[in-house]
Amino acid sequence: MKILSFHPFSLYANGGGSRILRRLYQGRELQVISIAVDGSNNPPPKGEIEEIVVRARPVWRKWMRWRLRNWAITLREKTFRELTNRCVRDAASQINFDVIHVVHHGPFADALCTPQFADKTLWVSFHDHYVSTHSSYSIAELLWNNADRRLVISDELGRQYQKLFGTKPYELITDGIYPEEITPPVDKIKPPFEIYFAGLLHLDYLPLFKTLADALDKLSEKGFSFKLVLRATQKLPFLANRTFDAEYRDMTLDNSALKAELDSATILYLPMKFTEPEFYLYSLSTKMVGYLGSPGGILYHGPGDSAACELLRSTGAAAFCNNLNVDDLVASIFDAIANRQNLSAQAKDLAKRKFDMVTMQNIFWQTKN
Repeated sequence: MKILSFHPFSLYANGGGSRILRRLYQGRELQVISIAVDGSNNPPPKGEIEEIVVRARPVWRKWMRWRLRNWAITLREKTFRELTNRCVRDAASQINFDVIHVVHHGPFADALCTPQFADKTLWVSFHDHYVSTHSSYSIAELLWNNADRRLVISDELGRQYQKLFGTKPYELITDGIYPEEITPPVDKIKPPFEIYFAGLLHLDYLPLFKTLADALDKLSEKGFSFKLVLRATQKLPFLANRTFDAEYRDMTLDNSALKAELDSATILYLPMKFTEPEFYLYSLSTKMVGYLGSPGGILYHGPGDSAACELLRSTGAAAFCNNLNVDDLVASIFDAIANRQNLSAQAKDLAKRKFDMVTMQNIFWQTKN
């Protein structure tokens, strides 16, 4: 079986969608060829899977200020959308494949859902609610009803799409943990306590990090010692001149380096923005899945009714703060430290039951254990 993987990002970009796909394709890279739509003129990253990049015009350039950039995005997603879709179809027509695997994200996700490719099997991955993906109701509905398989990131999203688009069956497919990636909790930890976050950091997350910084200052005044490690984020000016150290590390796809960082952390910080309920009610963070295998304690900071919060709370796998109150977050940080071993043990149990990567791959590739 040969898969054509189509999505609006590179397989080797920094982001949860890319990570899910790389993990699902791991060990079968020769069975996959990728088409990525990119609105920039940056050179494409390289990896084991062959990837064709289709440029969505007008392309974004570094010198563009926000007004011009927004204008370019509007043209790209409205005026020139069909031109980009034709370029995607032209590229796909030159490839020999059996299955189209589309990630429903962005305005071009329906490019291959045409009579030209009607003889191909269509799998669609739904990682986020369409409202939060720059897509549309009509594209989501088309893909949901035309797919031969619907692969959703959470039951919450699957049930919501059944209500919106029809009661089609779906399968749960997300990131996972290999057995060898599970590290048991350690008995003793020494200060400074390391708080770790890795991944994209959008503007809506800044209030959460500001609350975190203020909470760490308060705990530092009580004699605690902390180090905040940020991997692949922008620099945050409000972290300067604090009572704790902040260390920024560059983006990497080196799984061994990332695993070593996770294993050294006392607290694994999992923020979830309070804005855009269409995002937090239905999405499960790949960051959360990676955190489950680490020996530290997960600290969830975000809405109490999110899919991630409800899953972690139901299994006792994290400490929680569901607001931007500094004192409440102080108490949650203390809980994450004091109950770290129990939280970590519950997280390992959840990882084994629900997020085993071998099982996830077998489901995706439709193979038996």
